Amino acid sequence: MTDLFDTKDIRPMLIADNAEPFEDDDFLYELKWDGERCIAYLDPGAGTELRNKRNVKMLPKVPELEGLHLQASKKCILDGELMCLIDGKPDFAAIQRRSLLGNRYRIELESQKRPATFVAFDCLYYDGKDLTMLPLMERKKYLQQAVRESDRLAVSRIFEADYGIVLFNVSKQQRLEGIVAKRKDSLYFQGKRTKTWIKIKNLMDEDFVVCGYIYKDNHMISIVLGQYRDKELIYKGHVTLGVGGNAFAQIKMLPRIDRPVFDVPAGNENAVWVTPALVCVVKYMHKTKNGGMRQPVFKGLREDKSPEECEEA
Repeated sequence: MTDLFDTKDIRPMLIADNAEPFEDDDFLYELKWDGERCIAYLDPGAGTELRNKRNVKMLPKVPELEGLHLQASKKCILDGELMCLIDGKPDFAAIQRRSLLGNRYRIELESQKRPATFVAFDCLYYDGKDLTMLPLMERKKYLQQAVRESDRLAVSRIFEADYGIVLFNVSKQQRLEGIVAKRKDSLYFQGKRTKTWIKIKNLMDEDFVVCGYIYKDNHMISIVLGQYRDKELIYKGHVTLGVGGNAFAQIKMLPRIDRPVFDVPAGNENAVWVTPALVCVVKYMHKTKNGGMRQPVFKGLREDKSPEECEEA
């Protein structure tokens, strides 16, 4: 029988699309952390392994977390969020920068200046036992047994239905990303998106394929965005605010192509078209009636998702 710990190939369960705040006794509620989803494989006697959604090893990017296994009571697999806290709040740009770093000296400097934290919210394996087909509340009990908290490892706090809307309002006041509602009896289906886990967000966000860029007045730069519809890449507009720095430097390194990979409206005549090989995150207030984004902001690149996974909502 295949052992989940030995294969180290967990595909994280996905969260359903955004919903309005609600309260339901069949659900529990947690804060939604603005970081990078990771699976932690902890063996008290052997070491720590961290892998992102694409199963890429992340420990070389966050060496300050190499001792997480010392907080584990038994061999376990945890699902959670890898993040950097700035002024007590998750900063997606900070963990995104770390994910893209390759220079060991710079990684060490970042690990000292802005150390990463892993927040665990699920336990998928404990002491040789596959827990994925147990109800969430049972897995939560194993999570409490599995690890002791430390400066670099935290366990996500859960709230009952009476606090669902209250927790959402607190997240809004604190300018956090929002909350997640999860059915207490939900099973863990690897790589699947079900309505048993639901995002309730203050700010919307979506992942897009980087298809090109346009130099504008006042030294501004717009990124041309795309998403897949029925396996065909389609034009999804631009984002300008937040574009720059190391992320744009990486975009400029993409191979150029002669023409766009989709039909584009007027206003894109001066675009530099690139191979659609990178994924970026864009946050916005809400969608307009014609499907555009209100007040979009470029939040950075993500290496844990392939362009083909960026499908139109």
